[in-house]
Amino acid sequence: MPEWMDDLTRSEYLTEVHTPEDRYKVGTRAHWLKVDKDDHDMEIVESRRHEKIVFLSSPIHGVRVTGAFTLTPTAAGTALTYAAEYTMPWGVLGAFLDKVMMKRAMFKDIDGEAKQLKSLLEQ
Repeated sequence: MPEWMDDLTRSEYLTEVHTPEDRYKVGTRAHWLKVDKDDHDMEIVESRRHEKIVFLSSPIHGVRVTGAFTLTPTAAGTALTYAAEYTMPWGVLGAFLDKVMMKRAMFKDIDGEAKQLKSLLEQ
């Protein structure tokens, strides 16, 4: 289970994982069950050790997310940036839900998770 994600209750790798590094290789796929009972699959589509991880999720309530964690050296240490791209389905209703709910839900726990991921990637 990804150590940096607090809201996962279960994770099962769909590809072979023999070493800790295998969890972050391009092509690694996993099935995740979250605390709120949403489940989805994810796949690592880009991975550069100590630099960047990009993942693509299967649709969650019709929304497919591409997320990227990027590490950048700074004078004070390392900056971690998270960026997500997604398109809401359902036209005007989707645009409304995005404004009132989706962004808040997606980024609710990202700060703590990002700090945990940064710590793991800097090891």
